[in-house]
Amino acid sequence: MTVFLQQLLNGLSLGSIYALVALGYTMVYGVLRLINFAHGDVYMLGAFAGYYTSRLLHGHLGAAGGGLVEAGIILMVSMVACAGVGMLIERLAYRPVRRASRLTILIVAIGVSLLIENVAQMVFGAEPKFFPQIIPEKRFDWAGVVFTNQQILVLATAVVLMIGLTLFIRRTRTGKAMRAVAHNPDAARLMGVNVNFIISLTFAIGSALAAAGGILVSLNQPGIDPLMGLMTGIKAFVAAVLGGIGSIPGAVLGGLLLGMAETFVAGYGSSTYRDAIAFLILIVILLLKPAGLLGKGQVEKV
Repeated sequence: MTVFLQQLLNGLSLGSIYALVALGYTMVYGVLRLINFAHGDVYMLGAFAGYYTSRLLHGHLGAAGGGLVEAGIILMVSMVACAGVGMLIERLAYRPVRRASRLTILIVAIGVSLLIENVAQMVFGAEPKFFPQIIPEKRFDWAGVVFTNQQILVLATAVVLMIGLTLFIRRTRTGKAMRAVAHNPDAARLMGVNVNFIISLTFAIGSALAAAGGILVSLNQPGIDPLMGLMTGIKAFVAAVLGGIGSIPGAVLGGLLLGMAETFVAGYGSSTYRDAIAFLILIVILLLKPAGLLGKGQVEKV
């Protein structure tokens, strides 16, 4: 039982990061019916933005700097920077082809992803960089279950961000406008909604959440590199499909389930199959319930 609880905690910590990245996929798809394959690379840029921000802060604060205040500053800077990147991607890459065929948009998305990865390798270098330990690790033992303060911080931050996003979408005028655009952009435009602004804001929010995931994962896995978003982006996409792409609760559920599935496979089976489980889940969900666990099937008129 202790081993089960340990794996469960580890899975929830990992799954909360997948959930944050999956939210970006599902938000963009909900508004544009577009899979932003560059989203995993924005997650990588968020980690690098945090890395350079932490170096800058250490230069000004010295050894006395650190802790939750520094972590909060790094998180906010990274989220704001990647929100800007997300808006830039939408404006330069996706808006010109918004009314093009789905194949064209798919090719553009893949091209943007490859562009970011290659530019990142040129700018940051291909070798891994190690994220500084912002918050010193402390271990706790509760009834045989060992966890760290960093895991608790990851879970708490992810929960706060996800609750904040839910409240924003359901309780604010802008959130209602986002739901209106997702339902019918032409009708929303006729009602006075600035559709271009809402779409750009959707990219900004999704990218900011991906950046938060990049910072949080760096607390437990300090090694970062320009290709770190490739596999994480694919897994987050699987999580979005699993929960029901276009559904925000579905993205959260899918991320948590995928994180727990990976952890249990590695813990009770072999870590060799840890990455394969995501693709197995994708195949199974597409065969049995293509709309996802919380998604709703849509009938297209032809």
